[in-house]
Amino acid sequence: MKDTDPIFMQQALNLAKQALERDEIPIGSVITYNDKIIARSFNQVEMLTDPTAHAEMISITSAINAVGGKYLEDCTLYVTLEPCFMCAGAIHWSRLSRVVFGAPDPKKGFTNYQPSVLLDKVEILSGVMSTECEQLIKRFFLKKRR
Repeated sequence: MKDTDPIFMQQALNLAKQALERDEIPIGSVITYNDKIIARSFNQVEMLTDPTAHAEMISITSAINAVGGKYLEDCTLYVTLEPCFMCAGAIHWSRLSRVVFGAPDPKKGFTNYQPSVLLDKVEILSGVMSTECEQLIKRFFLKKRR
């Protein structure tokens, strides 16, 4: 773990809280290059009525625009929840070097689908601020189930 990992995960968590305020599943993400944030987003599936509007997908598109090319080599994605398989595909194709996520997603997370095949060149770190990330997700779904 790098010293900056909790700092950037806190930024992603702040974005997840913005998603929560908009009644979106509270997932936030940031992408860094040389320890500077180049992209940030939160889930916008409901706002955009787009099932692909995951925080990671929006951040990847934004980061690609920021660097002016289709690859994000030497960039790190910080996301509050383990990415799904769709997002793992985007991580692979954009060539992100590193993914740091907070809470695991035992139902839909990419680690359920042999990530070593898809993300064999990506450094993966899980569990950064996992308690805070999990609590936010649980709070959202508890409210929905009432």
